[in-house]
Amino acid sequence: MSETPDLERLLTQRLAATAALLERVRADAPLLAATVDAAARTARAIQAGGTIFICGNGGSAGEATHLSGELIGPFLNKTRRPLPAIALGFDTSATSAVANDFSFAEVFARQLAALARPGDVLWALSTSGRSPNILRVLEIAAERGCLRVLITGERGRDLTGIADIVLGVPSGETPRIQEVHLMLGHFLCEAVEALAS
Repeated sequence: MSETPDLERLLTQRLAATAALLERVRADAPLLAATVDAAARTARAIQAGGTIFICGNGGSAGEATHLSGELIGPFLNKTRRPLPAIALGFDTSATSAVANDFSFAEVFARQLAALARPGDVLWALSTSGRSPNILRVLEIAAERGCLRVLITGERGRDLTGIADIVLGVPSGETPRIQEVHLMLGHFLCEAVEALAS
């Protein structure tokens, strides 16, 4: 029979791990510069009439809908116009048809191919950066002339050839990466809201 975990100690450890990672992020000048670049370029795309498409798997799918909601609804500015954002993968009929008739690797790509125009933006969230459906949607985004932002973890930091901007969180631990993805996503939403609305 296993021991009951010391929950207070566990919580303290998790908070310490997240705080330490945030300090590494704060000291990561290339990551900070890339994040500011992604925010500014996304805002310019929105000002020019573009749309932001956001996608991810699992917890990252939840973050995709969270961030699209922040852009469509008010984030901090309750009086600004809604910003055009679409979370890919949430049309269950389209997603299941594509997964069944083609493959799960095509579920985001086919939707993006149907909807994206040159000048649009893709924010692709993947803790590894190597999910087949994320790699495929980044290919389609390039074909469609979209700005490609890959928001990933340590394993994806070297994937600069498949995205215009890579925001690689310096961690290999999925929950910690996702926590920082949400923080970076909130910054992107705040900056785009301030610059493009």
